[in-house]
Amino acid sequence: MFTAGVDGGTFRLRHATRADLPALVHLLADDALGAGRETARDMEPYERAFDAIEADPAHLLAVGELVPPGAEAGPVVATFQLSFLPGISRQGAWRSQLEGVRVAASLRGQGIGKLMVGWAVQESRNHGCRLMQLTTHKSRTAAHRFYEQLGFEASHVGMKLEL
Repeated sequence: MFTAGVDGGTFRLRHATRADLPALVHLLADDALGAGRETARDMEPYERAFDAIEADPAHLLAVGELVPPGAEAGPVVATFQLSFLPGISRQGAWRSQLEGVRVAASLRGQGIGKLMVGWAVQESRNHGCRLMQLTTHKSRTAAHRFYEQLGFEASHVGMKLEL
């Protein structure tokens, strides 16, 4: 989908594959919130979700690799999911939903998240979206600062209901 030079090699953003699922689960579980809700002990629910995402063109699951100089591939170090949603409000505007944005802890602060979100914003524009939305847990203050630096505004109160 895109590549960019970064410290340590080349960052390559590509479509996720089933083989990437263990690395994605590791990224999702690599913080206090994720550690309590993600586990690689049973990959079957993740595989079902992957298959549903893969089958629906309105959803995209991306991974980022850090490819060392001279190598053809590298480890998965980042991920996000992007979904395109039709809506009646805002005069029938399409919006995109950005979810599960993660960068390996050892690489945070190096611009990888900014590259990924920038790509997702442009892809959303390419799909005709007039709005991009995301939620981030109220305890993730560093994430709030990150998104605000990219132009996102905390304009709404998000609510969830566990089912």
